[in-house]
Amino acid sequence: MTKNALQAQLLKAGLVDSKKAKLLSKQSQHAKRTGDAENIEAKKALAAAQAKKIEKDQQLNQEKQQILEQKMLTANIIQMIKQHQITDTNGEVSYQFVDHSKVKKINITQKLYDQIVAGHVVIARLEENQTLTYALLPRPLADRINAKMEGFMVVSNDKLEVELADDDPYAAYVIPDDLMW
Repeated sequence: MTKNALQAQLLKAGLVDSKKAKLLSKQSQHAKRTGDAENIEAKKALAAAQAKKIEKDQQLNQEKQQILEQKMLTANIIQMIKQHQITDTNGEVSYQFVDHSKVKKINITQKLYDQIVAGHVVIARLEENQTLTYALLPRPLADRINAKMEGFMVVSNDKLEVELADDDPYAAYVIPDDLMW
């Protein structure tokens, strides 16, 4: 009734009797059974930890992918602005506009000035390598860029109706957008 050769040798040598061998055998079987239960719990805990790690990794990869897509979109928009900007802008008429609560001034031709006031040309912010420049873009391109990502358009003179208060004493006096001081 011995399970292995070592037990058989111990019995022959008389170091262990058959009752002691059976007891050791039962204890080892019992340890295996209870050890398996602990192993199952450990395996479940390990599988749960691995599932959490996989889920966390997938979430991090998804965030990295979104950041990469955002960078690619920004690079594409900057490329579109560079390719389609109006290049012949140097002139003697100055146009002043507000960008991030700072008044900026660019010198342009009278034709471009009229187009900006009419809303046919838009001023876009172009930030590259820590330098800030402004580009003049045609209105259709500016609308496409603004639909993809907002934040590039600085001046976009749309024909919007301004709501006036009923008790405004200056309601009859309209100030034009192209007023030169």
